[in-house]
Amino acid sequence: MQKTIPQPWLDFFQKHAQELTSEQVQPFLDQVTSVQWPLVAELVDEHVLGHSAQNSDQDFSSLAPADFIGLETSQADQSAVLAGECLIQNGQVGVVIVAGGQGSRLGFNGPKGVYPIGAVTGSSLFYFHARKVLSVSRKYGKPVPLLIMTSPENDPATRAHFESHKYFGLNPEHVRFFTQGQMPAVDRTTGQPLFSDRNTLALSPDGHGGALYALSRRENEDGLTALEWAERFGVKTLFYFQVDNPLVRIADPAFLGLHSQAQSEVSFKVVSKQAPDEKVGVVCQSPDGRKLVIEYSDLPAHLAEAREPSGELSYRAGSIAVHIFQTEFLKRLATGAIRLPFHKAIKKVAFWNPQTGQIHDPQEPNAIKFEAFIFDTLPLAERSLIVETDRREEFEPLKNATGPDSPSTVRSAMTRIAAKQLAKAGVKVPLDNLGQPLYAIELDPCFVVDQDHLKPTLGPDLKISGDLSLVD
Repeated sequence: MQKTIPQPWLDFFQKHAQELTSEQVQPFLDQVTSVQWPLVAELVDEHVLGHSAQNSDQDFSSLAPADFIGLETSQADQSAVLAGECLIQNGQVGVVIVAGGQGSRLGFNGPKGVYPIGAVTGSSLFYFHARKVLSVSRKYGKPVPLLIMTSPENDPATRAHFESHKYFGLNPEHVRFFTQGQMPAVDRTTGQPLFSDRNTLALSPDGHGGALYALSRRENEDGLTALEWAERFGVKTLFYFQVDNPLVRIADPAFLGLHSQAQSEVSFKVVSKQAPDEKVGVVCQSPDGRKLVIEYSDLPAHLAEAREPSGELSYRAGSIAVHIFQTEFLKRLATGAIRLPFHKAIKKVAFWNPQTGQIHDPQEPNAIKFEAFIFDTLPLAERSLIVETDRREEFEPLKNATGPDSPSTVRSAMTRIAAKQLAKAGVKVPLDNLGQPLYAIELDPCFVVDQDHLKPTLGPDLKISGDLSLVD
């Protein structure tokens, strides 16, 4: 067992291992030695025991709203579109999907990316993302490498989903799966690591910020990191997003071009917050000009509610987890002395009680999980860019079983956008009094490569009189 484990935990784990069967011991020790216990000890000291000076409240007095390129400007910049298209045509763009989560909040037993979100066919989130990547590859005549971050929990099921659907038309050689790291859940009072059963630690994914380190970890037989694999195709720029948002414009040329023209190391898409208490992180700016994201729960009320003379929120640049990174920037961070900070999340975690030998399911939050956030890369960049987009066109995440951000709202948004694309192609779409299509509509992203492709394909005689699915 590794010698870097703090002595009290080392003694505890060694004693516990002696009580396990011969079949249980080695998997348990392998799991224990996979954890960076010195880091866990520091986090417990800071977030549980409160001994660290870093535990003090953050000073927000010097923060200002972040500068960003407005929606109208970003949409009208044709030079940016051409610059972004050039990057894709030259094979310099890869795509990263962060997909380590399960669909448990949706009442779905499986990876969230496998959730059947198609309004007509029930196709999965992965289907729409993969087909968008394929459509970009077809349009620009260059393979776009796809990297998919899974978790140890959902990696086998995710791979099986792609294999059973023949990678949705993508070349399997252009797809790479890589797994994010894990961190132990600890008791929120004592900081003691929790067990999920007698011989298994309660581990959970280390947050979407774990992508930074997972991309630089060697775990495949070819001996390459995921970043090195992508760079073999010529990739220098990575388009990053989370699996739960099927509206995202993957490898958006305008966004890529603005990023390139600014020589940015990291760029964020944002939407204007709808209300002061909307649950999205806000991009702010420090006095030295560096940008950073403040969680909605941390932003003081007087800043969250501040408004411009126009009536718009002053602090309105809401992060939607759509980013662009330069690979050199990611490699520099992953190998540097500065590590992304871990944030604590207070959760209910079922645990094995060594006193009773039973699994205990607590009624109140009993544990702390540690998660790194990818947006903490922003203040580490020498050059960064923030670009506004239209939430109705690009942001409708799938998070809840019912209500806002649920399957019904996501399918409605996908249908509305599909109807808009058909209308531009000359197809009359029946609408209700609120302007919403009367029928469910689902378009294969490869069918809608662009409007010039869609219009002659459909012809003038297409009539919609029921649910419609158009597949390439």
